[in-house]
Amino acid sequence: MNGDEKTGKKIRNRRVHMANERTFLAWIRTSIGIMAFGFVVEKFALFVRQLYLVLGKGVAPSSPGYSSVFGAVLVGFGALMGVLAFARFRKIEKQIDDDTYQPSLLLDIMATLSILAIAVFLIIYLIHSM
Repeated sequence: MNGDEKTGKKIRNRRVHMANERTFLAWIRTSIGIMAFGFVVEKFALFVRQLYLVLGKGVAPSSPGYSSVFGAVLVGFGALMGVLAFARFRKIEKQIDDDTYQPSLLLDIMATLSILAIAVFLIIYLIHSM
């Protein structure tokens, strides 16, 4: 395939490329959201310690506990999702140009696992705090 044919194919696939870019940006927003939630979860331990002091319930435990570890894991998971989203974007871009598109489930599975992990963490945390 010469350069003119390849350029013509890219122009014909413009809408498909733009849809691929929108999907990539949606994955980036999702990964940023997961990282932001991880940051909030990590800082939640600090909030709880301050709340203990304000309410006069004594000194809160100083160990990082669940929230710090889980928050750091979520931040790392969100960053990994962003990197994988870029890799997926580039792979699909090439597949669109070559007319060989094959869907991939890796990021879908990661998003589902992160939501499941958040739910399990919150359930454990709420049960533990009763």
